[in-house]
Amino acid sequence: MGLLFGTDGVRGIANRELTPELAFKLGRAGAYILCNEGGNNKIVIGKDTRISGDMLEAALVAGICSVGVNVLKVGVMPTPAIAFLTRSLGAAAGVVISASHNPVEDNGIKFFGASGFKLPDVVESDIEEMVLGSFQDIPVPVGINVGRTYEVKDAVERYISFLKETVDVDLTGLKIVVDCANGAAYKVAPRILMDLGAEVVPIFNYPDGVNINKGCGSTHPEFLQRTVVEEGADLGFAHDGDADRVLAVDHEGNLIDGDQIMVACAKFMKESSKLTQNTVVVTVMSNLGLHLALQDADIKTVQTKVGDRYVLEELLRTGARFGGEQSGHIIFLDYNTTGDGIVTALQLLQVMKKTGRSLKDLAGQMDRLPQILENARVTDKIKIMNSPEIKKAIQKHEAELAGQGRILVRPSGTEPLVRVMVEGRDINKLRDITTQLIKLIEEHN
Repeated sequence: MGLLFGTDGVRGIANRELTPELAFKLGRAGAYILCNEGGNNKIVIGKDTRISGDMLEAALVAGICSVGVNVLKVGVMPTPAIAFLTRSLGAAAGVVISASHNPVEDNGIKFFGASGFKLPDVVESDIEEMVLGSFQDIPVPVGINVGRTYEVKDAVERYISFLKETVDVDLTGLKIVVDCANGAAYKVAPRILMDLGAEVVPIFNYPDGVNINKGCGSTHPEFLQRTVVEEGADLGFAHDGDADRVLAVDHEGNLIDGDQIMVACAKFMKESSKLTQNTVVVTVMSNLGLHLALQDADIKTVQTKVGDRYVLEELLRTGARFGGEQSGHIIFLDYNTTGDGIVTALQLLQVMKKTGRSLKDLAGQMDRLPQILENARVTDKIKIMNSPEIKKAIQKHEAELAGQGRILVRPSGTEPLVRVMVEGRDINKLRDITTQLIKLIEEHN
């Protein structure tokens, strides 16, 4: 990745690192590069609910229009909805203003190409080079050649119609609690479930610009877990701020992660002869229990680095159509070109209805090995990852696990964190190893 683009677009604290000036330049460069060929001169823009979204949207729109490209504004919409709408509306590109599961002070800008896929590294590099350069080669149209903005007033209806086409299921008889994270899913997620017949209890669905992800959503599912039990619901779903991921909760309040969701869906897809290449693409963060469960079902797994972009790259390389992350960022490539939390929820509900099995029963198809994940906040991720002492400590602890577990230490692609994951059978040993590694990393900070 370059100076601006990380693993998921351009991220930073809004108005400090991700400034309106930078957003303006990204709009100009992105519009020029993505619309320069083929004569398509419209770009879709959507955002999540955080307060800085309006500011960054205004700057982006100005930059895009300044090179003679029109903007189709769809307002607050999930990230995967922008991928869909970019294709549906025949736009040259789509832009999402969101920092996903991050706190409200953060924000981000992410581009999709005309096909709805995230941009290749080489195209992001071209945009970055232009943003950091002089812009001297970019035309400055005047008069009738300046770009315009248009409101897409039926964007929500378009996305809901698309979602309904991804399943063949009646949810009548199911009671579902939906945690919308006070984010981009607050309208769509409850609505689609109600339209399909479910009794829906929406929570954290009143965004005020500053409460996105605050004590709710997929990073804080505790209230959802309690609410599912108190409401006597069949299950619950927790989205993140931009609704590209989802976690589930069974009727007893147990949290069901992305690995368990993938096992349930993959086995059903195989039995229905719909698991292309008989393969599921996962990242190195997936629990060993997932691999064992899929192995028992004679389903192949392919591992990638952490990040949905790497899952997608491997799906396209192998011809497989299904994969994702433990975090609940799951890609059903037959339906959308990026992780889609609402599509994932619908697919899981379809498995429940078609098999007649509860979510707890489906999740029980995978035995999850104990796994501890902790973050160390750092100032220099490269220094930490290159430290000989830290590498030596990891090797020492891996030897202690004696083939009955694993250790993964990696830098976050979007935050100033180093993530430490330790997995194995002895939870006390895992805690001890994790504590020692976190302490060592913080001492080297």
